[in-house]
Amino acid sequence: MNSKVLLAFSGGLDTSFCVRYLKNEKNLEVHTALVNTGGFNQEELKIIEKKAIDLGAVSHINIDRVKEFYEKGIKYMIFGNSLRQNTYPLSVSSERIFQALAIVERAREIGAAYVAHGSTGAGNDQVRFDLVFQVIAPEIEILTPIRDLRLSRQEEIDYLAKQGYSYNWEKAKYSVNQGLWGTSVGGAETLLSDGVLPEEAYPVQAVKQGKEKISIEFENGEPVSLNNGGKLSPELVIREIENIAAPFGIGRDIHIGDTIIGIKGRVGFEAAAALISINAHRLLEKHVLTKWQQYWKDQIGNWYGMMMHEAQYLEPVMRDMEAFLQSSQKYVSGSVDVILQPYHFSVTGCRTNHDLMSSKFGEYGEINKGFTGDDVKGFTKILSNQMKIYYSVNSEEEN
Repeated sequence: MNSKVLLAFSGGLDTSFCVRYLKNEKNLEVHTALVNTGGFNQEELKIIEKKAIDLGAVSHINIDRVKEFYEKGIKYMIFGNSLRQNTYPLSVSSERIFQALAIVERAREIGAAYVAHGSTGAGNDQVRFDLVFQVIAPEIEILTPIRDLRLSRQEEIDYLAKQGYSYNWEKAKYSVNQGLWGTSVGGAETLLSDGVLPEEAYPVQAVKQGKEKISIEFENGEPVSLNNGGKLSPELVIREIENIAAPFGIGRDIHIGDTIIGIKGRVGFEAAAALISINAHRLLEKHVLTKWQQYWKDQIGNWYGMMMHEAQYLEPVMRDMEAFLQSSQKYVSGSVDVILQPYHFSVTGCRTNHDLMSSKFGEYGEINKGFTGDDVKGFTKILSNQMKIYYSVNSEEEN
């Protein structure tokens, strides 16, 4: 009988509990995998690997999916200026799909009969993991100890302590999920409608003062350089923006949103690079896209973000929307200036060879070079014609 289970392992309390529970209570051969989408450095990965083995995992692997996460997810969220309910840049929401896909790939490599994750029964992640597993690997059974047992965090800590695993779970006071596109922060404060996260809840402390100017260069919609330096991978540009801006306390907010399962949820987040990149990109688009390109791209970008949040990344319509978003970026190239200050940033201007605000055709509020005053009179007369007809026919009722 195949007793292999692959557990998506983060090294936190929930997944640490899962290792011991699946091994001791279910008599399974536990293998673990951490899928890194930008939230861990090499030292942290080594510590987590050691913890997995110490807890009883037969094997552990760290899988790097940072580049894939950017190329297949973040890139299109930048193109679409995607913010969940105009606030949250889908930092963790978008990671989970790529993590789940990597877990399936690894499970098949080792011939696992089961996959497991540490999601609770109260959030979105359970749906994201389950959906990918069901669609991509219906032959593999899904195990979810935390969701099924409905244990409190203290009960999990007590269970591990009885078996000799008394880690310092002080950090468990706040649930922190960190990745390339931002960090989510949950705690007792976010369970209340008026709760405010304290400074220490955020992984990067706000210590910078004064002002700092940065310049982001985009090429076909993608961030490719910072401060007029050499060309970098977009992932590195994002990391550098985060490193510079996060110590200002920029990118912090609390998002209240509608979950996939129908309840409302509140979560804090820290995503300086994501918010700065999206706002800088949006400004550049205002200069190079036509009115109707912007209008329809706003609709598609909003839908793309919503579908990503709702675990619908594998839906074929997502590829159709990506094709539209990619096409819209043909002339979205240029540099954008951003001023950073404590807890605030301002996108101040841009330079691009494709600027439709070209002085060849006029200067807004000053002079028009593309048509005459008589042309405007005729244009306005035609534009107003259908309204004139409406008010003429319905004059008595309207008055």
